[in-house]
Amino acid sequence: MPSPVHSYSISGLAVGSDIALPGTIARTATSQPSQVVVRRARVPAALDNPTAAGPTWQLAGERFLLTIPDIARFLLTGGREIAFEAAPAVADADIAIFLLGTVFGILLHQREQLVLHASAIRVGGKAVLFCGTSGTGKSTIAAALAQRGYPLITDDVCAIAAEGAAPLVYPDGRQLKLWAHAIERLDLAARRGERVRSRLEKFYVEPHAAFSEPLPLGAVYTLREARPPHAPGIERPNVVDAVLVLRRNAYRPLLVRRMGQKERYFHAAATIANSAGIFHLTRALDFAVMPQVIGWLESHWREIGLMEKAA
Repeated sequence: MPSPVHSYSISGLAVGSDIALPGTIARTATSQPSQVVVRRARVPAALDNPTAAGPTWQLAGERFLLTIPDIARFLLTGGREIAFEAAPAVADADIAIFLLGTVFGILLHQREQLVLHASAIRVGGKAVLFCGTSGTGKSTIAAALAQRGYPLITDDVCAIAAEGAAPLVYPDGRQLKLWAHAIERLDLAARRGERVRSRLEKFYVEPHAAFSEPLPLGAVYTLREARPPHAPGIERPNVVDAVLVLRRNAYRPLLVRRMGQKERYFHAAATIANSAGIFHLTRALDFAVMPQVIGWLESHWREIGLMEKAA
């Protein structure tokens, strides 16, 4: 089998790929063998004797088959290999966005990592995460904080090793993915790159600074819109509610249960709630309040010891 053309570091893993994966850190040193290989290959339309299935996916042992209609079929094997077969006339860039999102998230589940739908930045030597579903502003808050000098760790998919008492967050150097109006409001036009997908007004954005080493987890914020009964601000739920909130913010939470990892997520979430802290961040979905939100966060980081208090 020929060697992959491209080499990357993604979520702490050495990845070799047959196609370019925009928005990630290219790996220049090739001495380390690829831990994950992405290759173009024939992919079956169905698996033999699947043990679990959904409308677009099947699971059989260490094999996971995912179909993105009119884009590609992906076969993930044991957290080590991703084979893909593209639909006719689909551009590699359109395949790559699914590889770096849903597909790689599933692969990290196969590798028994805790995987959250989150963006993360570095604060005082620790990772601070912002969780939420698509459209809640994870990337926007990370971009605004990166502009303020907090290095970006990851965008959208966040891998955590939570086996020990101090959970570690693995960076992957992904560029931010922002809608055109967010780029304009955050004054990031000079850092705008290629479109994430053709026909979408969403673009890769190079952050002012990025961090490339694993970091202990400092805090997790789940994003909520400020509307009754939720008032603007930061609050800490009780441990039981915090665990449930974190599980809901797993990357593809349905698969956590179907892949037999529900109990592992429960224990990891409890560890995070007790060690780092899980908080609700409630704010208006309005760029005008972003300076105020950043002020709330910096005050909170001083309170919980992530930043030094002003003299």
